[in-house]
Amino acid sequence: VYSLLRLVPPASGPPPVVAAFDVDGTLTTSDCVTPFLRRAAGTRLWTTLLRHPLALAAAAARRDRDRLKELACSALRGIESTEIEHLGEALAREVGAGRLRDDTVARLRRHRELGHTVILASASLDPYLVPLGRSLGVDAVVCTVLERGRDGRLTGRLVGANCRGAEKARRVRGWLREHDLADAELWAYGDSSGDDDPFTQMSIHTDYP
Repeated sequence: VYSLLRLVPPASGPPPVVAAFDVDGTLTTSDCVTPFLRRAAGTRLWTTLLRHPLALAAAAARRDRDRLKELACSALRGIESTEIEHLGEALAREVGAGRLRDDTVARLRRHRELGHTVILASASLDPYLVPLGRSLGVDAVVCTVLERGRDGRLTGRLVGANCRGAEKARRVRGWLREHDLADAELWAYGDSSGDDDPFTQMSIHTDYP
C-alpha cells in the first residue's frame, strides 16, 4: 500500500532570510577603526606611517584605503594579543553604550525577532567588532582580522585582505555557502549607495538608514 503523502514531495517553504549589516556609519554614528588604532598604537601610529613616506603618498594619491589600512595596522606589530582584546572589548562597550544608531539597531533587532540570520559584514577590525556583535546577538561577524603570531603578539599584518568591497562580498558568499545559506534571501544594510556595489552578483535587497 502506497501512501499518497509519501509519494508527493513536501512543498518547499520560503527561502531563509539573512540580514547583513555594515558597521561604521551604518550601525554606528562614526568610524571605529581610527579611534581604535590611536588607542592601541598611540604615537607609533603616526611614526609608523611617517617611516613609509613613499608608500603613504602613493596610497593617498590612489585613494587606496586598503593599503592605507595595512600601513596603519603595521603599527600594532609586537603588541600582546591579550592587550588588544582588552582594548577591543572596552571600545565595543563604549560603542554599545552611546555610539549606535537607534534606527539601524531597531532594524537589526526586528530581523532577530523574525528569526532571520543576522551577520555583521564590515571592514572594521575584529578585536572590537566580535564583542560588539556578541552584545548585539548576531549570528556571525565577517570583518578584517588582525594576524596573531605564535608568540601571542600581533604581527602587524592582516589575515587576508581588508574586508571591503569585492573582498567583503567574497567573504559573505563564503560564509553563506559554509552555512548552507547560499540560496537565502539577503538583506544588506549600508550607509551609502556604494555599499551595494560588491553585492551586485548576489540576489539582495539593499537599504540605507
